[in-house]
Amino acid sequence: MPTAAEFDQMIKSGELIESPKEMTPEYLKELKHTLIVSGDTELISAPAYYLAAKRAPSINAFMTGIAIIQDELAHAHIAYHILEDLGEDQEKLIFSRDPKSFRYPYAFDVPLESWTELVVANGFYDQAGFCLLGDIHDKCSYGPWKRGLNKVMLEENFHLRNGRTWMKRISAAGGSAKDELQRAVDWMFPLSVEWFGLPDAMKMHSTQLEYRLKGLTNDQLRQWWLSTVVPYCEQIGVRVPAHKEIKDGKDVWELDYPFPCEFDAEHKRWDFKQPITWDDVLERWRARGPRNAEMVAMFQEEFHNFRKSHQHKSQKRDS
Repeated sequence: MPTAAEFDQMIKSGELIESPKEMTPEYLKELKHTLIVSGDTELISAPAYYLAAKRAPSINAFMTGIAIIQDELAHAHIAYHILEDLGEDQEKLIFSRDPKSFRYPYAFDVPLESWTELVVANGFYDQAGFCLLGDIHDKCSYGPWKRGLNKVMLEENFHLRNGRTWMKRISAAGGSAKDELQRAVDWMFPLSVEWFGLPDAMKMHSTQLEYRLKGLTNDQLRQWWLSTVVPYCEQIGVRVPAHKEIKDGKDVWELDYPFPCEFDAEHKRWDFKQPITWDDVLERWRARGPRNAEMVAMFQEEFHNFRKSHQHKSQKRDS
């Protein structure tokens, strides 16, 4: 194991870390945290998307949804597999944890109940994931994770294209279809803005930045997301509560509502007239949302049923 000074020089030089033997305990802890958040997010997106994909308008659309879900599970496996190489028990991480202990964005706890909501999730949530993982892919100091993200980034691009293609198609259809699209955007846009976490002013220190496990701050990532999503929504005729301003000669995306503000998860409704504190947001995040337990149970119960069935068959063969 290197000394703190030797490890610091490795990080500053741009060298890739390839094994636990080259890490300090602090780096290993932060790396595991980053991987768990990524693995949990990819994993939980699968049941969230599946429950909406069942309402696809055609068999072709449904198969596209299934392909995306398959990708998300593969992405989760990459993160969990690396965690296993780092000494974690992959089976326990996925199948034995309490639902509230999973670390993924709160947005996935709010049910996606239609194909329209699913494609907006592809356009918004997958764009958020693309920004976060794209930044990690570019800057990451851990070699196996950096290389594993080669596959992830290519496939996230497919998810984004599906969301954008369908959002444009639904908007062009007009009428009730476009109204439904706008309603989905109205509640999912602010949730996606939240995706990137606390504002930089409230998170002054980031070991992830120091260790090159990410390269951009929360607010920089949020600005990147806004710079891609807002122009596209405006292009296809969908309203979003944000606009561009020029500050110090640079484009800055500003929100047209207090950030943060009150959200009614049950009715999927924001109250832009009711600002709240970040302590209130953190409390909501920790409590999880309406679908947390249901989605975690979907894969945990299937695993335990599979294990019981397998054990029963083994006992019958042995008897």
